[in-house]
Amino acid sequence: MNILVTNDDGIYSPGLAALASAAREFGTVRVVAPDVEQSSMGHAITHSRPLSYRATPSLPFEAFRVNGTPADCVALGCHLWGDVEVVLSGVNLGLNLGNSAWHSGTLAAAKQAALLGVRGIAFSTSTTLESEPDFVALAPFVHQVLAFLLEPPRLELVNVNLPVRPKGMLWTRQSVRYYDGRVVPIQDPRGRPLYWSTVVSLEASEEGTDRWAVEHDLISMTPLRLDLTDHTGLEHATRTRPVPT
Repeated sequence: MNILVTNDDGIYSPGLAALASAAREFGTVRVVAPDVEQSSMGHAITHSRPLSYRATPSLPFEAFRVNGTPADCVALGCHLWGDVEVVLSGVNLGLNLGNSAWHSGTLAAAKQAALLGVRGIAFSTSTTLESEPDFVALAPFVHQVLAFLLEPPRLELVNVNLPVRPKGMLWTRQSVRYYDGRVVPIQDPRGRPLYWSTVVSLEASEEGTDRWAVEHDLISMTPLRLDLTDHTGLEHATRTRPVPT
């Protein structure tokens, strides 16, 4: 099995090394990742300038760094290595739960794979201001999830989130909650205005969601799809508000 590994934290992230190391037990691994951090880049694609890639021999696996986004890395990696069978993205330094699916560069890389007809699996884990994740302790759980998800039936796109100390795994749905989206003003040392965007949830998590699972020390595995259509809403609108002809 040919496995392409990428991320949005950059080529030298410890989470990338942890995922690539785990993936080597399941096939041939090649890493194609951004040369600098691209967190919260979403599904941006570079189109106004050419992309380049460079070998990164300091890493213990075949690795290349790209001057682009996570989605760029997947597109370029799949182009250069034409028979990629699965794309793994992560392990991200920070969870990607619920609404973060809209702006996560980690998940965007897996989505880009699905758009190209290749399976995509995104991995993320908890982090704090005081410490980074213990990837040595998480390694058996990453291996367990890979062994589970790489077996048939093979899902097209899965978002995986690992708590600090997992106690099990759970199939989940995406937690979609309202948040305040406040903008907090600050100043630079010269008194000029700057702003931080914040995300503070206004609702509790619901049982069975990705956020609920991680809060209960369970590995969340959320199957996703590329079709964003609200099929129920479309059916209702078609029935109750037909378009004038």
